[in-house]
Amino acid sequence: MNKFIDLHMHSLYSDDGEFSPSELVRKCKDKGIRIMAIADHNSVRGVHEAKEVAKTHGIQYITGIEIDCTYKAINLHILGYGIGTTGEDFTKIEENIMQQELKSSRKKLELTNQLGFNIYQEDLDKLSSNGIYTGEMFAEVLLNDVRYRENELLKPYRREGIRSDNPYVNFYWDYYAKDKPCYTEIIYPTLEETLGLIKKNGGVAVLAHPGQNLKGHYEVFDELVTKGIQGVEVFSNYHDEETIRFFLDKGKSSHLLITCGSDYHGKTKPAIELGETRCTINEYEIEQQLKQIGLIEKC
Repeated sequence: MNKFIDLHMHSLYSDDGEFSPSELVRKCKDKGIRIMAIADHNSVRGVHEAKEVAKTHGIQYITGIEIDCTYKAINLHILGYGIGTTGEDFTKIEENIMQQELKSSRKKLELTNQLGFNIYQEDLDKLSSNGIYTGEMFAEVLLNDVRYRENELLKPYRREGIRSDNPYVNFYWDYYAKDKPCYTEIIYPTLEETLGLIKKNGGVAVLAHPGQNLKGHYEVFDELVTKGIQGVEVFSNYHDEETIRFFLDKGKSSHLLITCGSDYHGKTKPAIELGETRCTINEYEIEQQLKQIGLIEKC
């Protein structure tokens, strides 16, 4: 059965995204996706462009954002669907995080070079449009630097290496995520603040890829339900069959919206394709839920 829903992808308004909102819409059209949402990291700057282009291609577009937040020292990603974007709430979140990221980028450069590298800032500036350097950018610079072709730290990320499926993002997870050697702290809003913000702006709050962010802490899921999450991204590229079954059962028993998303970024995650959500149920069930709560029109 052809897949036609993808509610999680990133444009160039995410620091680790590659394509413009318009390009993503056209790619969705080519893939046969007819219900889509771009959920950029802490940003809604691409919403207007995507909505307008989606109309011309007959695609039902759901306004979205992916907000970084914390709960009990766990970093979570909350997807906000159907949000209003005319106010300043989301702009303020983006600006706050951006200012922190600019400062931490210089620290990342220092920490990365302490691993035995000698990266130049100008090489990173070729990849960054705003002075923010992501772990994926460091990976791209290092893996394309002839000086480090035989570097032992980089071998797992090269062709046929054990981390070569998505080398850039895997390098990020191994070196820049929390508790890793090049981690730099960013103060994100709390879960409660994030849920309140999404609700205030008329949206639906969905927990993104829980198998990834709740790894080792699945017992916390029930607490998140009591806190007010309204949906769960059961179907994700990061979830194996066992994880899907667990969160599908949890989502249904808690009467939550069940969603699916590829988390497509482009070159940052080359193993992930648009529409590749690992959805194991009939997507018409998800479409019906989206209609029932007003995220898409009833036809």
